[in-house]
Amino acid sequence: MEYVTLNNGARMPQLGFGVYQIPDAAECQAAVENALDVGYRLIDTAASYGNEEAVGAAVRASGIPRDEVFVTSKLWVSDMSYEGAKRGFDATLKRLGLDYLDLFLFHQPFGDIFGAWRAMEELYEQGVVRAIGVANFYPDHLANLMAFTNVTPAVDQIECNVFFQRHEDQTYLESRDVTMESWAPFAEGHNDLFHNPVLTAIGGAHGKSVAQVALRWQLQRGIVCIPKSVRRERMEQNFDVFDFVLSDDEMARIAALDEHESTFFSHHDPKTVEMICGLARNV
Repeated sequence: MEYVTLNNGARMPQLGFGVYQIPDAAECQAAVENALDVGYRLIDTAASYGNEEAVGAAVRASGIPRDEVFVTSKLWVSDMSYEGAKRGFDATLKRLGLDYLDLFLFHQPFGDIFGAWRAMEELYEQGVVRAIGVANFYPDHLANLMAFTNVTPAVDQIECNVFFQRHEDQTYLESRDVTMESWAPFAEGHNDLFHNPVLTAIGGAHGKSVAQVALRWQLQRGIVCIPKSVRRERMEQNFDVFDFVLSDDEMARIAALDEHESTFFSHHDPKTVEMICGLARNV
């Protein structure tokens, strides 16, 4: 396993396991137990995923020392306020059944982000979370937050895949010492990613799959990745990406696939904002 060092000195595995869209408790717990057995040491969940209990149960059942598993969860928009963040964190920790979190993120850049961040800073100072950060923040969102707060986010978890590569965003994050983490590194199969001729050809040259090439491309950029699968053989394949290196030419060929727009939705689109905030109001 390769690691990145966050801006507060904490070490974070560069390849992790995500549990988005695994709401069934038994299936999620089994998946996380398999992932930990394969060798993953970063597990990414969120309050809105509805599976924190299963993740915590899997971590405890694994027998792996707690300090060897890096657990991330996220605060949903309905708790985006000072009191809400404190309440949301306590609920997350209780559901996980853990004594502390390794990383706690804002899930979205909406709501009272400043009040919530003050609460996050206090939780960090108390030592119940080892690092705090954000998700889905574009550079302008991040600049606004950092201008009026004391602790710089350690991580920004954003959409990144071969069709939406976020090179400019990464440059800004690096300039502020914020680690970039990607969600949906396979674009959930959009644009027929798993049959893309460029990725297929590169994979063939290395004896690797398209998925392995997509992950290796991000790892070589220094990005933290959290692929998801409920199938153990896929978990093993996704984990087997540290024994080959993409050439500069191959990296350039993949760079040419960039379409410079979200594969899903933009957090600058008012309809997206209304949809996400509407979900928060209905919780």
